[in-house]
Amino acid sequence: MLTPHSYRTRSESHFAYRNSNRTVSAQHTPRQNHLLAALPQKDYERLLPRLEPVPLPAGWTIHGANVLEKHLYFVTAGLVSRYYEMEDGTSVEFADAGSEGAIGIASFLGGESTPSRAVVLSAGYAYRLAADLVTEEFEHGRPLARLLLRYVQALITQTGQIAVCNRHHSLDQQLCRWLLSSLDRLSSNELVMTQELIAHMLGVRREGVTEAVGRLEKAGLIHHNRGHIALLDRPRLEARVCECYAVVKREYHRLLPEDRQVDLAC
Repeated sequence: MLTPHSYRTRSESHFAYRNSNRTVSAQHTPRQNHLLAALPQKDYERLLPRLEPVPLPAGWTIHGANVLEKHLYFVTAGLVSRYYEMEDGTSVEFADAGSEGAIGIASFLGGESTPSRAVVLSAGYAYRLAADLVTEEFEHGRPLARLLLRYVQALITQTGQIAVCNRHHSLDQQLCRWLLSSLDRLSSNELVMTQELIAHMLGVRREGVTEAVGRLEKAGLIHHNRGHIALLDRPRLEARVCECYAVVKREYHRLLPEDRQVDLAC
C-alpha cells in the first residue's frame, strides 16, 4: 500500500478550500487514510468530491448497537474502538481502527447494522462516504470494493485473535498487546487513556489493570501519570507481549501493505 501522501493534488487543495468553513483541520486530507491512499489516482479523484470531512471528538459514538450505518468512515487520525456491551453493563473490545481502516462496514456487507458500538477513544478525523455510494463501488467492481474486502479479512483476523488472547493470555500480555496496537494506530509513543477506560475495553476489573500498569512501569517499559501512558522501551515491551500482536500486524501488512501498491486486479 502507498503511504499517505504528504502533498496535495489540485483536487485535494480545492476540496480542502471548499470545506474550510468546517471544523476539520486543513492539515487532514483523505490520503492520510491508508485505504484511500492505496486507490489508483483516477478512482481517488472520482471519489474525492463525495468524501465529507468529519471531526471525531473523544467519546463520540459513531454508530450505536443495531443502528443503521448510513456512512462508511475512513479514519485519518485518532483511534476508534468496536465493542460489545452486555445487558449487565460490562463490555469488551473486539477490534479497533485508526488510519489503516474504516468504520461502518455493515453499510456494504448487507446487514446495515451490527449489535456492537463504535466509539472514539482518541480524538481525530475522518472522511465519510454515503452508504449508497459505497454500494455503487461494489456493484461496479471498482478498486475501493476490493480494498474493503481485504480490510474485512484483516479485521476478521484481528477479531478472532483478540478472542483467543482474552481467553488464553495473562492480563499483562493483553495490556501489552492493547497498548502496542493502540500506539501503532496513533503513530505515537504516548496514549491519553484512563485505567478505567482500558479496563472497559479489555473487559476486566480496573484493579487488575492498575496492577498490570504498575508492573510494566516498575519494569521501566512505560510511564503512567494521570491518564497519560508513555512508552519508554518498545523493544522490551514487544518482547513481553504475546504472539497475538504479531499475528494481527502481519496479516494487515500482508493484505494491506504500506510499502508497496496493493494488487487490485480482478
